[in-house]
Amino acid sequence: MTSHSDRTQYQVCLSTSGTCFPVAPEQTILQAALGSGIELLSSCRNGTCRTCICRMSAGHVHYRMAWPGLSAEEKASGFILPCVAYVSCDITLEHVEFD
Repeated sequence: MTSHSDRTQYQVCLSTSGTCFPVAPEQTILQAALGSGIELLSSCRNGTCRTCICRMSAGHVHYRMAWPGLSAEEKASGFILPCVAYVSCDITLEHVEFD
């Protein structure tokens, strides 16, 4: 049996469109979306401009930096920045905007 941490990819599902795409643990959500031909709204790609902000309704993400441009309240409410967010499980996103 493959342990949870041994998976080589996960699924990100967009509740608005019903679209799902694969993401590898070493990819940001934005990188994986673009690689699947899904153009999420983005600008800086480093977590500061907040153009890509959306809400995660299932799953969890982690960041490689301690300061992504979200307040503690936003994080607690499920908001994430796909341009700098990494997954370690399947997730569902809401309120996603497309380019």
